[in-house]
Parts: sequence; C-alpha cells; structure tokens
Amino acid sequence: MGNLIDIAVPLFGLIAIGIAFGKIFKSASLAGLEWLNIFIVYAALPALFIKLVALAPIEDLTRFDYVAVTTYATLLTFVIGFVIFRFLGKGSAPRSIIAGLSAAYGNIGYLGPGVILAALGPKGLIPVALIMVFENTLHFFIAPFGMALTGRLKGSWWKIAGGIVWKVISFPFIVACFVGVAISASGLAIPSPVERLLDLLAGAAAPCALFAMGVSLALRPFTAFSAPTALLIFVKLIFYPFLVWLLLSIVGDFEPIWVQAAVLLACLPTATNVFIIAQQYRTWEDGASGVMLVSTILSFVTVPLILYLLGGDVLPLDLFPSS
Repeated sequence: MGNLIDIAVPLFGLIAIGIAFGKIFKSASLAGLEWLNIFIVYAALPALFIKLVALAPIEDLTRFDYVAVTTYATLLTFVIGFVIFRFLGKGSAPRSIIAGLSAAYGNIGYLGPGVILAALGPKGLIPVALIMVFENTLHFFIAPFGMALTGRLKGSWWKIAGGIVWKVISFPFIVACFVGVAISASGLAIPSPVERLLDLLAGAAAPCALFAMGVSLALRPFTAFSAPTALLIFVKLIFYPFLVWLLLSIVGDFEPIWVQAAVLLACLPTATNVFIIAQQYRTWEDGASGVMLVSTILSFVTVPLILYLLGGDVLPLDLFPSS
C-alpha cells in the first residue's frame, strides 16, 4: 500500500469538502443531490465495476471460499449487533434488526471503491466486486425477511420472496458485476468507444460518491445515543474488521491484496442504506442516523489506523500461514 497520508487525505478531504458545502449551501435544493446520487448508483459505480470485472481472469471471479468467509463474518456481525441491542438496549425485534444492520452493513458502495483504489489499486476492486454482490444480497434478504418474521412487513411469503429476488437482480452494482463476469467469461474485448465511455464514468465514481456522502452527512441532524449504540459503533469499526481478518486467516492462504481488501471494506462506517431501510420500516430512524454519522466521523481516525496496520510491517496478513 502507498503512503498513508497520500491515501487518507484525498479520500477524507473529499468527504470533508462535501460536509463543508452541505453546511454552507444548506438552503440549496435537495434535487441536485438526488440526481448526483442517481448518477453515482446507476452510472458511475456500475461502469467502474463492469470495466474492472470484465478484465479480471474468470478464475478470480469464482473464489467462493473467499466470499463464503466474508459473508459469514458479515452475518455473524449482524447477529452480534442484533443481540447487543435486543438484550443490552432492550430494543424491540424490528429496532434490533436495524441495529444489527448498523453493525454489519458498511458503506462499501460509496466509500469502498475510493478507499480500495487509493490503497490497493485496480486489482483490489476484484475482491470488492465479489464481496459487494454477496453482501448486498445478504442485506437485501435480512431486512425484509426479518421484518416479516416480526410482523412489521405485511404480505404473503411469495410476495416477500419476489420482492427480495427483484431487489437483488435489479441492484445496479450487482447487475454491473454480472455483466463484467459475462464479458470476462466470453473472452470478448470491450469495443474501444464503449471502453472510453466506461473510463469517463468510472473516473467520476469515487470523487462524486465521496462528495455526495459528505453532503448527506452535513444535512443529517446529530442525535444522542446510548451505551448499546456506542457498542454497535465499536463492533462496526473495530470488531468486524478483526473478525474478517481472523476468519480469513483460519480458512487460509488468500492473496495479501484480497485480505487487505476484505478487512478495509469491513472497517468502513455504517452505510447510508441502513438509514433508508429504517425509514422504509419506520423504526429506529434516529438511532440509525446517529450510528451512521458518528461511525463516519470516527472512521476518519480508524480507517487510516487500519490502513497503517495492514501495511504488512505491523501485523501479519495471515495469522496462521502454511509453511
């Protein structure tokens, strides 16, 4: 990985600029931010993943042992977050589901590509694409299924299952990754004009996403949070990446850049999508907003720290290497 300051300052500088602009121009219409988010989610980030996945060897895109470990770590972290809020925070089951997502659902869409590109380069985005497909699928399943079990989501199980499937197959990042896999498997080259278009869109992905993230944070009110909520933030920023590192070491012998990518994604702050899900089900909205805001602010310290630890000179990337 490159120089820590060279990596961290541009990334968090863009978020800080977004926060500053959000505070300075807070009277501006939110329609512009909405269109920027649409551009990021439906054009810029999908273009980035189509391009990188299409160029990846097909064998790298079928590392199911890798995604099994990282997805299991995410599920286990969700369960821990759920239990913390359900029993220590004495929260209801629906609120505890949102709390569990706050601990396990990182900002891998907006913040992830920028961090990985800056720290690891384009090769680091191949494992990111795999993690995004499977973890987003997991989160899309957990929220509606859990809410249905608690009675918060009405409708037949067929309707709920159909909604989950549609969210998965229509999510832009997942669609983009499958398009990239299809191109890689076919062995066909991307036509030059299309490749240039993808390059233009991909180049805008990280800066636009980080700026939009900063603006969104600036517009959210700060809410007080309890000790269980603070514990959720600890689980998200510290425990979750440690768990990913430990489990990848136990299963063993993954390439260093794949381990670094997984741990870096795990240490990212809570995703904006958690607040959107909380709004959708009208439960624990203030708590989700608070966890997202505070975890993002604290990540200005924790992410560079983990970047430093992952450099290879401080901590081994594989705790149990085979000799």
